[in-house]
Amino acid sequence: MNKQFDVIVIGAGPGGYIAAIRAAQLGFNTACIDEWKNSKGGPAPGGTCTNIGCIPSKALLQSSENYDQAGHHFADHGIEIKGLGMDVAKMLARKDQVVKQNNDGILFLLKKNKVAFFHGRASFATAGEAGHEIKVAGAEALMLTGKHVIVATGSTARALPGAPFDEERILSNDGALRIPDVPKKLGLIGSGVIGLETGSVWRRLGAEVTILEALPTFLGAVDEQIAREARKAFDKQGLKIELGVKVGAVAIDKNGVSVAWTNAKGEPQTLKVDKLIVSIGRVPNTEGLNAQAVGLKLDERGAILVDDDCRTNLPNVWAVGDVVRGPMLAHKAEEEGVAVAERIAGQHGHVNFNTIPWVIYTSPEIAWVGQTEQQLKAAGVKYKAGTFPFMANGRARALGDTTGMVKFLADAATDEILGVHIVGPMASELISEAVVAMEFRASAEDIARICHAHPSLSEATKEAALAVDKRTLNL
Repeated sequence: MNKQFDVIVIGAGPGGYIAAIRAAQLGFNTACIDEWKNSKGGPAPGGTCTNIGCIPSKALLQSSENYDQAGHHFADHGIEIKGLGMDVAKMLARKDQVVKQNNDGILFLLKKNKVAFFHGRASFATAGEAGHEIKVAGAEALMLTGKHVIVATGSTARALPGAPFDEERILSNDGALRIPDVPKKLGLIGSGVIGLETGSVWRRLGAEVTILEALPTFLGAVDEQIAREARKAFDKQGLKIELGVKVGAVAIDKNGVSVAWTNAKGEPQTLKVDKLIVSIGRVPNTEGLNAQAVGLKLDERGAILVDDDCRTNLPNVWAVGDVVRGPMLAHKAEEEGVAVAERIAGQHGHVNFNTIPWVIYTSPEIAWVGQTEQQLKAAGVKYKAGTFPFMANGRARALGDTTGMVKFLADAATDEILGVHIVGPMASELISEAVVAMEFRASAEDIARICHAHPSLSEATKEAALAVDKRTLNL
């Protein structure tokens, strides 16, 4: 059976399902193919983000933060709790339910927008200007033909050489989200977003967590001042972070995992843990696409080569999200998906890489947009900086969470905002104001002169903008 479509989207992660919905909104007869399965073998659209990434990790972070608050901070509010315990199985079941709600929500959205959904693994059969044939291997073999194809197949976790994931002892982000019991000792290789977030979950629940990072600096992509503030908080919490390490042999035995490593001084060390989470990056997921057979060009990492508009070398074949260049972020994939659907319709889809926000959902949260102070210095850009600590913010005091600050970087001559960096409570929400401001090329003074609600955490944003001109009001 061969079905004809205007647009076929391969992958139903954030980039794929959003691209399919936008294409359908624009009047195209659209299909979306995805192979993720739930525990019963049914479709589970949403990709890594929904199934083993963003959504389940935030569910566990929330559960573990509630436990941490109950154990260490509720007493400050006069709330007494006796016999505090943690039911890990119930926490994981809640996480699974949150994932299912998102899976079902995406299926509903596809149906609502009249997108034909096919559950199975897609690969190119033929590619040509007249149309592209896509084979779907699922419950039944199908062949779909589309005038346009959007590849949104995402990425997969990168394993350590010689230490493949077994998801029992050596874990990717997948296994890290379904550890059945709190390990006594947990090791992580990589101190990026995944490492810090998963490490935080199990540290709050009682695990002794050690993070090994090859780079000599902590969170090198983050503004240095913000990274230092975050590191102090993590050290205080008990996260053990070793920088500048060289990881050697990894061995599994009946007692757990043993990691040979060398510290920054060149001294050999051994880390023995119950479980080891490896978060050393992700690789584009192009295996099984049959790319080589149809001439779809990939780079040395296996990513699909695209131009600035996400066009591949094949006519009317596009690619978005983790499978192409750029940051591996769900919201970046979504924006590219929308932009490509609009370009197919002859519109002018747009993605501004300079205003893509980044967030690490630890406690404190870390969020930023634009350039860091070290990037501006390296580029020789003259700038002004302003900071404001949450310690001086009334709402943060009332919350009992005064860690961190807001930092503004603005052009020395024009006052245009070049970057905003936040470490502290609800940074993931506060950063949106900075993204909007930068998208409209606002100045620091623009934010400083906007009325912010009192008391609110957002007042720290206003005060940091005022600090650029050295005129804070509450410090």
